[in-house]
Amino acid sequence: MKIDFVSDVACPWCAVGLNSLEIALARLGGSIPVELHFQPFELNPGMPAQGEDTLQHLAKKYGKSPAELAQGREGLRRRGAEVGFTFGERPRVWNTFNAHRMLHWAGLEGRQRELKHALLAAYHTHAQNPGDTQVLVRLAGEVGLDMTRARAILESDEYTAEVRESERHWQGLGIDAVPSMIINGRHLIQGGQPPEVIEQALRQVAAQTPSEAGAPTPG
Repeated sequence: MKIDFVSDVACPWCAVGLNSLEIALARLGGSIPVELHFQPFELNPGMPAQGEDTLQHLAKKYGKSPAELAQGREGLRRRGAEVGFTFGERPRVWNTFNAHRMLHWAGLEGRQRELKHALLAAYHTHAQNPGDTQVLVRLAGEVGLDMTRARAILESDEYTAEVRESERHWQGLGIDAVPSMIINGRHLIQGGQPPEVIEQALRQVAAQTPSEAGAPTPG
């Protein structure tokens, strides 16, 4: 089974969704072999390098009051805790394109999953800038990637075209919200679903024959 996990480092629900997915996979106990691939999506493609204040950004983007935003943060903390992810304070929203370039490279090196977890924790738990070269190089080293190579990529435009093309591909298929989990290129699970919902969906897809599978539909 192939799962394409379309997400953005800046998306808190992507952290919830990934941990939920991994709990679901653990519950399957290896009964369904899975290939997990992380695909790029930018929630804020026009975000400047210096970022924006989180509360101001969210208030402007969603038109919510400080009280509503605080309520949302508390809900995220609870959902994160349920699946083993810790949300800390996140005072700024940053540009994530270079993080996606690093993830593309990490996929070629077989370390994509590890780097994805490291990036989500750096941003959502520790409030570190996932667009900063020093942060990205350090995280690359922490997950076993070559730090010199990481820096060389970041100081060039390497993998820029590949990431842009991948973003266009998934948007062209109608993916406009994240996290989106596309199973075998046909079935869609969207949002930070609980582990039991994802587990049930994976079991249902695994039980289907190819002739029964249709176009992507919400799970």
